[in-house]
Amino acid sequence: MLRCMSQGAFPSTEYFRAMRRRPDRAMILDDWIRRAIDHPAREVVQRDGRIRRWTLVPEAGGRALRVVLLPDGSTVHNAFFDRSFKT
Repeated sequence: MLRCMSQGAFPSTEYFRAMRRRPDRAMILDDWIRRAIDHPAREVVQRDGRIRRWTLVPEAGGRALRVVLLPDGSTVHNAFFDRSFKT
């Protein structure tokens, strides 16, 4: 079972908070995640109802940030730079 807590700028799962401690994810700013949530460049709904949203992050060399939300559309479950993103 996923437990959601509001911590910071948006609600998130325990999984997200654990993954955020990884060095490759710790550099991802809340503002960038919020940008993906509010103004996605692309959105895809997975079969399980989770929502993938991408945004380009100029401050990170133009890399694409993928944010995965729970079906409620606001709880962040994952966020990472997606090397396979195509515009």
